[in-house]
Amino acid sequence: MSDDLREDLLATRRAKLERLRADGIDPFPSSYPGVGPIAAIHAAHADLPDGTDTEDAYRVAGRIHARRGQGKMAFVDLDDRSGRIQLQAKLDVLGEERMERLLALDLGDLIGVDGTLFRSRRGELTLRVDDFAVLAKSLRPPPDKHHGLADVELRYRRRELDLMTDEAARQVFIDRARIVSSVRRTLDDDGFVEVETPVLQPLYGGALARPFTTHHNALDRTLYLRIATELYLKRCIVGGLERVYEMGKDFRNEGLSPKHNPEFTMIEWYEAYGDYTDAMRRVEEVVSAAAAAVDYDGEVSFAAPWPRIPLATAIQERSGVDVLAHRDEAALSAAIAAQGLDLPTADRTWPQLVDDLLSKYVEPELQSPTFLTDYPIELSPFAKADPERDGLTERFEAFCFGMEIANGYSELNDPDEQRRRFEAQVRLADAGDDETAPYDEVFVQALEQGMPPTAGVGLGIDRLVMVLTDRRTIREVVLFPAMRD
Repeated sequence: MSDDLREDLLATRRAKLERLRADGIDPFPSSYPGVGPIAAIHAAHADLPDGTDTEDAYRVAGRIHARRGQGKMAFVDLDDRSGRIQLQAKLDVLGEERMERLLALDLGDLIGVDGTLFRSRRGELTLRVDDFAVLAKSLRPPPDKHHGLADVELRYRRRELDLMTDEAARQVFIDRARIVSSVRRTLDDDGFVEVETPVLQPLYGGALARPFTTHHNALDRTLYLRIATELYLKRCIVGGLERVYEMGKDFRNEGLSPKHNPEFTMIEWYEAYGDYTDAMRRVEEVVSAAAAAVDYDGEVSFAAPWPRIPLATAIQERSGVDVLAHRDEAALSAAIAAQGLDLPTADRTWPQLVDDLLSKYVEPELQSPTFLTDYPIELSPFAKADPERDGLTERFEAFCFGMEIANGYSELNDPDEQRRRFEAQVRLADAGDDETAPYDEVFVQALEQGMPPTAGVGLGIDRLVMVLTDRRTIREVVLFPAMRD
């Protein structure tokens, strides 16, 4: 569309706005009570025969999607969140002035309608317009009703236009809400307590990631947007809450990808007197319930039990490298080179190399729900050591469709061991790893009060929604994702 044509369209719509005001009509009224969802009308009259009139009156409201006809009779398609219905406007019902005003409205205008229901001879459920009201005059034309938004990036930048024109996009975010409600309900029904912990933290922790940094003027101190809720939630366990969870935003200052958004939604839950096997069973329960909440009917099954494969076994089967036989970066780099793998090893620590092998050779192959278990201690600074296998921890990650969706473990509750783990993380940071856990003495002191055996899980809500709505990029399931200028 040329700039001149666009300006003409905007000018025409604004002139119509002023005409409404000149006629004494408020184009932006305060309310319109008594509106019912369009989907409820369809559900109540699904069996109404073609060509049948009723005396059933309804009040609906929504956006004008299409319009056909002029003169004595016209048809308007009206959309609300739940669906679409056809409106029939007749001159002998509305009168000449009201009919003219209705036909002068533009696509995208929001109106409310009182009407009487019938099904046309062609089988279209229709409301005969008895009265209508302008609820919001649209001063910009909507995207093309047949093609929607062809520009993918514009869909993310102007999500309101995407939602306006794409029923499937609206359904994703309705399903997202159902998934969130299901996750909460599953935990609530089993005695968990939802809590809230700080988003601005004096010391970030609970994950291996780079933080966003900010400054608190009144306190004159550096603060961090949280990368996880873990350490605060475990302090709640220490305090005796025993089963807690928090759902909210975490922030990690890392790159963008189809699986990563720097601001993301996570739920973490902690359960006293459980271990990582209990945590895996609860992940299966939470995810399968969420799948049922949105009537998931995709290509994989979320029914328990999911396969459980040791991490080292999975890496060796897919890359040929036995990471546990090469426990320092030089030996592991040599083993990677010996296998002829296309994997940079310069300036990478041992944990980073293990994670690189996982990300490149294992993760993409895990399409069905799968647990990788028994992670090396170097990758798991907060997980309890396996009592029978030296150097491993009681930790798992859950994968589906080639990405991690959850991480959990038997929580380390020995304060002396936790202190040693923090010190090891500091050494890794000194060696150049910028995604390590900083030393948190306050957390160690909380553990010194005594924390019971505890199972903990972090489940990514955005990725879970991707899995259950069959979306392959996180931008499809985040309403307003981070974008470049």
